[in-house]
Amino acid sequence: MARPVIAIVGRPNVGKSTIFNRIIGDRLAIVEDKPGVTRDRIYGTGEWNGKPFSIIDTGGIEIDGEDEIMKSVRMQAELAVEEADVIIFMVDAKSGLTHSDEEVGQMLFRSRKPVVVAVNKVDNESRRDEIYEFYGLGFGEPVPISGSHGIGIGDLLDAATDLLPELEDDGYEEDVIRVALIGRPNVGKSSLVNALLGEDRVIVSNVAGTTRDAIDTPFQHDGQKYVLIDTAGMRKRGKVYETTEKYSVMRAMKAIERADVVLVLINGEEGIIEQDKHIAGYAHEAGKASVFVVNKWDAVEKDEKTMASFTQKIRDHFLFMTYAPVVFLSALTKQRLHKLLPVVNHVSEQHALRIQTHLLNDVVSDAVAINPPPTDKGKRLRINYVTQVSTKPPTIVCFVNDPDLMHFSYERYLENKIRAAFNFEGTPVRIFTRRKSDED
Repeated sequence: MARPVIAIVGRPNVGKSTIFNRIIGDRLAIVEDKPGVTRDRIYGTGEWNGKPFSIIDTGGIEIDGEDEIMKSVRMQAELAVEEADVIIFMVDAKSGLTHSDEEVGQMLFRSRKPVVVAVNKVDNESRRDEIYEFYGLGFGEPVPISGSHGIGIGDLLDAATDLLPELEDDGYEEDVIRVALIGRPNVGKSSLVNALLGEDRVIVSNVAGTTRDAIDTPFQHDGQKYVLIDTAGMRKRGKVYETTEKYSVMRAMKAIERADVVLVLINGEEGIIEQDKHIAGYAHEAGKASVFVVNKWDAVEKDEKTMASFTQKIRDHFLFMTYAPVVFLSALTKQRLHKLLPVVNHVSEQHALRIQTHLLNDVVSDAVAINPPPTDKGKRLRINYVTQVSTKPPTIVCFVNDPDLMHFSYERYLENKIRAAFNFEGTPVRIFTRRKSDED
């Protein structure tokens, strides 16, 4: 199930990124800050009043080679209209209603998408009267907020989440493995879909970004049901989509959220580039099972060390995803293609694996006996009890005397010991620390 999307739109310097960071800030603090996770802060996830959502900061979408600011804002708004279920239209109380605001407003009005007007920089009660001129935009009651002081963010989220559609089930049975193919344009996603299906169901072309919308393709292999979620080149045709690489991230996120297993495609001929890290980082942060698929392997000159050397490069570049297996193949010639689905099945099982509490506590007790937690200002972390609270991804809670004493490096040590005991190949493992209350 993909979360509904909220987009923040507005002209420059109205504070879009500040509000975006306030909405996702607490959420990002929860995600473990592993070295090497490249965060592209254009897209985040959040939850309000029990409603999960994704949020896009269109201010983070720079339109390359674009000097005219209004043209750039218009294109960002087009992207938001295309992707969003609800739009937060940000304006600035200090500068009042501008011609640019009216122009963006008209465009949003024509989109017929639900819009909430957020009037930023209403830093105190005396400024509240300044919101009234924004009624003229035609979107109902504006919400006064202050990004710098954090005022009114709850009211804004109330208004925006009230307009979100209900989460819809995708209708696939429980035993179906949902597989998303992600990667930058021209890594061969469509060719891989065709190779797996054994027929040309997807238009393939060597021009980057030729495939259009995401396509769900159910199929069966050796009795196992799958559905392929192809992100379709993660870019649409047309100037607006060609001028921004970051748009690809939005498309990737929608596919990732619906998936059980994410195939991160890398072009074996070209090697690894920075955008590959951005895209893989989202799969990791979303807690999905992942497999690196090095495609176009037929075109690479090889000796007996080439595969090991390329695998090491992946490990060096993706330090935060050392758990993800690597499969080398060629979608074009189908060389080594038979190795992919068994790995997909395996990581899907690991992603849904549940460990009995007593076994988990035995492993953690042994780990603590071998390497006790370090002391901090004379206090030592004491782990009372460990339990797995959920799967997909496996999520473990440690009940301790003081959560502040759990150092990141010790948490990583525990994760490594848990992985050594139970494997968990291909899936992130989340570890949270909670204080053991006196009643427990």
